[in-house]
Amino acid sequence: RLQEGRERLSVCSKVCYAVGGAPYQITGCALGFFLQIYLLDVAQLDPFYASIILFVGRAWDAITDPMVGFFISKTPWTRFGRLMPWIIFSTPFAVISYFLIWFVPDISRGQVMWYLVFYCIFQTLVTCFHVPYSALTMFISREQSERDSATAYRMTVEVLGTVLGTAIQGQIVGQAAAPCIESPVFIGKTNSSVAMEELNMTCDTGSLTDTRNAYMIAAGVIGGLYILCAVILWVGVREKRESSELQSDEPVSFLQGLKLVMNHSPYIKLIAGFLFTSLAFMLLEGNFALFCTYTLGFRNEFQNILLAIMLSATLTIPLWQWFLTRFGKKTAVYVGISSAIPFLIMVAVLDSNLIVTYIVAVAAGISVAAAFLLPWSMLPDVIDDFKLQHPDSHGHEAIFFSFYVFFTKFTSGVSLGISTLSLDFAGYQTRGCSQPSEVNFTLKMLVSAAPVGLILLGLLLFKLYPIDEEKRRKNKKALQDLREESNSSSESDNTELASIV
Repeated sequence: RLQEGRERLSVCSKVCYAVGGAPYQITGCALGFFLQIYLLDVAQLDPFYASIILFVGRAWDAITDPMVGFFISKTPWTRFGRLMPWIIFSTPFAVISYFLIWFVPDISRGQVMWYLVFYCIFQTLVTCFHVPYSALTMFISREQSERDSATAYRMTVEVLGTVLGTAIQGQIVGQAAAPCIESPVFIGKTNSSVAMEELNMTCDTGSLTDTRNAYMIAAGVIGGLYILCAVILWVGVREKRESSELQSDEPVSFLQGLKLVMNHSPYIKLIAGFLFTSLAFMLLEGNFALFCTYTLGFRNEFQNILLAIMLSATLTIPLWQWFLTRFGKKTAVYVGISSAIPFLIMVAVLDSNLIVTYIVAVAAGISVAAAFLLPWSMLPDVIDDFKLQHPDSHGHEAIFFSFYVFFTKFTSGVSLGISTLSLDFAGYQTRGCSQPSEVNFTLKMLVSAAPVGLILLGLLLFKLYPIDEEKRRKNKKALQDLREESNSSSESDNTELASIV
């Protein structure tokens, strides 16, 4: 009981730990919801080049995750810990690169390379923050219940971070909407691009400048929050070396870590299930602003609809935490994520109605909360199971977390690139006040049919995941027995050494 008391985390520590998850979600939400429409309508890039930026940026981000995880596993322990230095040193450079993503350079050529380079740099630096932060879950306590509780705090703050990202970016940018351009229906298709160029030149450039300034102001506010959250995490959380076996001095090779990750069956099955469900919500996130603006016709309301989704998700995180402790994590997956399906169908089938859209947004937020909480709550269970199967293999926690993020981000990049290319093929018109019917149909598929199919496939694959509540309790007891055996062995060795002396 005394040992369990020492392992318990204070509410202050849990809150400070949870605050560290906000920067990734605030910036990720702002980029996820607004980067596509920013590149198309504010920076005025061709949809083809915008798709390249979105795909390459996410794919690069996916590649850096396992690399950072590998380097973390090779990092020696310092008096500040092994993970904290990565978090602190990457923060100022990440904030600078994030701001430059939302800056429109005054150059006629090279804009595509500007956004591609700084998007990739930011993704690399935010990976240097988020991968060690994710692995920090295993180093704040050895008690599974304390880690689950801290994860619930973290998910609540992270979803609150998405609310902040949506509110800051949406409300600031929404006050300075970019001017739209009426479609040149009176001109043949062969000359439509020339007509659009002429209309761009005669349009009110002052309003577009205000919109660009609004994006930079939002980036500055979000960058300040990024730094504040990193400082709170640094001050309020202590990385405990004894909470895990990461302090092993044996070198961990990249290939060895990759082989262990790929051979652990529960880990692969967990990834397979959440890979497709995460893709569903990422498709919805990436295209929802365009869907609200053009298909539903709510050009001046889409930021408020996004805010309704995120607020609903934030308020229901405690509900899902109670649900998973009462009925089990697998049951929470089925109930929570599948609840989004009827509402995704409804928003595409019904005619444009603002009240119905808000109702659907609130209901979808409940499912978004489950999708946020459950993957990160279940991953420590997989690592505990791995430790029981490989008791002599240490130091792979960061690799497990980084590869988990790798698969999700890489497929996310593919889906974002394909969705933007689909809009290009459908005839998307940059800064148009309306879009062709083909574009509206494509947007409906991207925010309704495709996510529903991915959710159903993910839930079907998740049936194979072997760690249910009974298995989880057995693993917890087995780990406690191993620790008690290790502690008693250590105490006997110390007693024997003292008698010799």
